[in-house]
Amino acid sequence: MNLADFHYEIPERLIATEPPTQRGNARLLVLDRKTGAFADKHYADVVEYLQAGDVLVINDTKVIKARIMATKPSGGERELILVEKHGRSDDWHTHKVLYRRKLKEGDELYVNDNRLVVQEILGDGLAVIQSSRDLLEIADEYGSVPLPPYMKRDATAADVDRYQTVFAREQGSVAAPTASLNMTTGTLAKLRDKGVIVTYATLHVGLGTFLPIRVDDVTDHKMHKEYFEVPAPTIQAIRDAKASGYRVVALGTTVTRTLEYAHEQILKGPVVDIFGEADIFKTTDSSATVTVC
Repeated sequence: MNLADFHYEIPERLIATEPPTQRGNARLLVLDRKTGAFADKHYADVVEYLQAGDVLVINDTKVIKARIMATKPSGGERELILVEKHGRSDDWHTHKVLYRRKLKEGDELYVNDNRLVVQEILGDGLAVIQSSRDLLEIADEYGSVPLPPYMKRDATAADVDRYQTVFAREQGSVAAPTASLNMTTGTLAKLRDKGVIVTYATLHVGLGTFLPIRVDDVTDHKMHKEYFEVPAPTIQAIRDAKASGYRVVALGTTVTRTLEYAHEQILKGPVVDIFGEADIFKTTDSSATVTVC
């Protein structure tokens, strides 16, 4: 499977750089997999396509202000992007970052009065940074939302809210689970009223979002690990749905990666909270075990 097979032209004018005025007004392309027919819909129309008893799994990760501008003692600026939350630890003093411009081990950086030290250079523009203070607190106070590069603009105050899902609660992502950005509390309420079971998983979007595929054969691409959690109630809901013939629907690729990576534990293991680091890479040749779409 060649990388060139996935190249396509898209006019720059069709790339959204701002959210719609009202959340939920985005268009939705629906594919009927039985007939191959496409339908041009709106996001809220998703209610039409789910039935009572179906399970919709959503990602409750929360985007952090991961882009930090730090200063060297000489006055030079360095852009840092926090890219990896390590496991369940709440210790944010040490973090893996993407950086621009030259750094070396032992370099000191400052964010206002907060001192950072480069512990290790990992290659590919990555380094391990240690801080005298919780880096999450520093990022929240001085950082900004790291918008995707294709938006070609700096983050604004409005992005703190709009580049976040309405159900975000677990801090740790450096990018939003995009498919969820147009989901509204109203649409979720309609789904629940219809009898759809809405439940949660967590996957913190990390380095894989920022690093390009550099191999010609996409099956040789190595995904970076991303931390995930699937709570016991979600596992039970999935098992009950599949046993009764209902569908398990993942809201976006982050949920798909989580459920398919952990499919054996979800479908066959004890019904307990599970967590780990997912590095699954799904292609058009891949099959799904837990989800139907």
